[in-house]
Amino acid sequence: QVHVVESGGGLVQAGGSLRLSCAASGLTCNRCRGGWFRQAPGKEREFVATILRNGGSTDYADSVKGRFTISADTAKNTVYLQMNSLKPEDPALYYCAADRPPFNGGYIYPSGYDYWGQGTQVTVSS
Repeated sequence: QVHVVESGGGLVQAGGSLRLSCAASGLTCNRCRGGWFRQAPGKEREFVATILRNGGSTDYADSVKGRFTISADTAKNTVYLQMNSLKPEDPALYYCAADRPPFNGGYIYPSGYDYWGQGTQVTVSS
C-alpha cells in the first residue's frame, strides 16, 4: 500500500518563496522517482520537476528552471520542491507523484506515475 501526501501550499507574494513537501510511504527502491506536476483551471496537467527518491537525476520544466529546486531526503522518505521567485503564472494545484520503473511514456509525463497525492494549492498575489 502506497500513500502519497503533499503539504506546504498556500498564499505567497509574487517574488516570494514556498516549499512543498511530499512524503511517500510504502515505496522503497533505488530507482523509484518522485515528480511534481501542476494543473491550473482550464489547463492540462503539466510537468514541473522530478528526482530519484534516493537523490540525483533531476529534471526540470523550462518554465521553472533556475527558480525551483527539487531535492530528496532518503531517511525521511520525502521529496521537496523549493519554489523561489514565484511568478503570476505559477499558481496552480500542485501534485506530487511517485512510482518505480517502468514509467509508462516517460517520467516527465503524468502517465509515468501510478501513485498521486491529493494536491496542494499554491496561490501567488501581488
